[in-house]
Amino acid sequence: MYSWKKAGSILAATALLASVFVGGCGPQQAPQAGKTPVKAMQVLRQDTPIAFGYPGHLQGKEEVHVHSKVSGSVIEKYFNGGDYVYAGQPLYKLDSRQYETAVISAQAELSKAESNLRNAQEELGRYERLWVDRAVSEQTLTNKRSDVEGHLSTVAAQRAAVRKAQENLDDTVVYAPMSGRVSVDDVAIGTYATAGSTNLVTIGTMDPINIQFSVSETEYLNLLADAMEKGTDIRHDNTPLPKVKINLSNGKEYPFEGDIVTADRALSTNSGSLTIKATIPNPQGILLPGMFVQVHLVGVKTNNALLVPQRAVQQLLDESFVLVVGEDGKSVSKNVKLGEKVGSYYIIEKGISPSDVVIVEGLTSLRAGQEIDVTMVTPEDMGFSTKESTEITDKS
Repeated sequence: MYSWKKAGSILAATALLASVFVGGCGPQQAPQAGKTPVKAMQVLRQDTPIAFGYPGHLQGKEEVHVHSKVSGSVIEKYFNGGDYVYAGQPLYKLDSRQYETAVISAQAELSKAESNLRNAQEELGRYERLWVDRAVSEQTLTNKRSDVEGHLSTVAAQRAAVRKAQENLDDTVVYAPMSGRVSVDDVAIGTYATAGSTNLVTIGTMDPINIQFSVSETEYLNLLADAMEKGTDIRHDNTPLPKVKINLSNGKEYPFEGDIVTADRALSTNSGSLTIKATIPNPQGILLPGMFVQVHLVGVKTNNALLVPQRAVQQLLDESFVLVVGEDGKSVSKNVKLGEKVGSYYIIEKGISPSDVVIVEGLTSLRAGQEIDVTMVTPEDMGFSTKESTEITDKS
């Protein structure tokens, strides 16, 4: 007869053996009693590139408001709004009838003046021959010479009048002063254009195109930190400046880099910021003046920056702090001053030292002063990186 007591002993022995084998299969050990398990890593210290971001807008590198030099009604237009035009290309034709009449009138006045001059010169010739025989007085001869000089001046004035009338006639055709794309707010046929006043159309260059944005006083000084350390005179030396990249309003990164070309001479008294202009290639004509973009300055770096993963930083009201591993095996809270975001990290400007080991996981219920069971990890273990993807500091 089968013994239930014997069967129980066999089952107990089997369970004991199973527990021994299962316990020996894995390398992990249960955390020490009363200690909170956490993961921690050494604070990073390294030269770190930073990508500053600012709101900016695009402007035509060159932009011209086209006006007519003479007044008149527009009777012809040789382009459509939005077209690309070339320097010297005719844009508008104004009513030229009054200017044609002015040319004919000026030419008639010139012919009359030239005829009077010829008569005066012939008369002067006769009086000079009479003067040889002393048949006329010297005063009479002098008067005749003065008459010729007066007619010469009149002829010169009438020639200038003809030239001016012809220029006015020529100016009834309005030409493009430069190559570029025209705006769509061009005036229509029939519009009366007042010389120097009516804006017929606007032309702007498209490639390259300008970007305008503003930086704070502190950021301006940070950009020139290397120049200050080296004693470089930025007014005369070719101080290397960071490159410019932009993101468009749809979030796409534009594939070309630009260059900073100029900065304002002074900070704005209202905002305390400095206006900067950069230029960027636009070979495809995609960028248009008036577009708003996010500007990124690349190539800027902070030397010997202290980096802490963003997930390790906790914030309470206006205070930021991290928990680090204390010498006594307990968690220690340290208040920190945050700098820029760089990939998965914050640059820490104040509050920690390079020797600190910061806790990066297990922070949910952890408080300062608790005993902890620390597992050291590396940035690679946690997937941390300093590479900038979409995490770019926004200075707006």
